[in-house]
Amino acid sequence: MSEEEARSLVQSFLDALNANDHEAALALVSEDVAHDPFDGEREIGREKLRWRLGLKARHFDERLADTTVMNAPGGVRAAAEFTVRGTYRATAEGLPEAAGQTYALPGGMFFEIDGGEITRISEQRNPVQWNAALSVVG
Repeated sequence: MSEEEARSLVQSFLDALNANDHEAALALVSEDVAHDPFDGEREIGREKLRWRLGLKARHFDERLADTTVMNAPGGVRAAAEFTVRGTYRATAEGLPEAAGQTYALPGGMFFEIDGGEITRISEQRNPVQWNAALSVVG
C-alpha cells in the first residue's frame, strides 16, 4: 500500500468515527484487529471493537477535530493527532456521574496497516485530564 493510500485509509476511518458510522469504520479494519484503548487492556477482533464503539457511543458524543494524519515510509504505519471534543451523556461505570460535561482534550491514534486493512489501533489520551474534565460539572 502506498503512503497516500495508507493516509487515505486512516482518514476514512477517522471520518467514519466522526460520522458515528461504526459499520464503515469496522469495514476498514482486519477481522483480528488489535485495539489498545487509552483506558484499558488490548482487545483483539472486529467484534470487540464493534462492542467498544457501541459502548462509547452510549456514554459519550465525541468528535475528532484539528486532525493531522502522518505516516511512515512504506505505508505500513500511520498516526493521527487531534483534539477530542466531547460531551459526557450517560454515566459510565467507574467514572463520575454524567451531567452533560463537555471537554476538549489532545489525543492521538497509532495504526498498523497490512493488506489494505488496519490491523492495529492504539489510542492515546491523558486519562488524568479526561477524568478531571468529566468531574467538572457546571
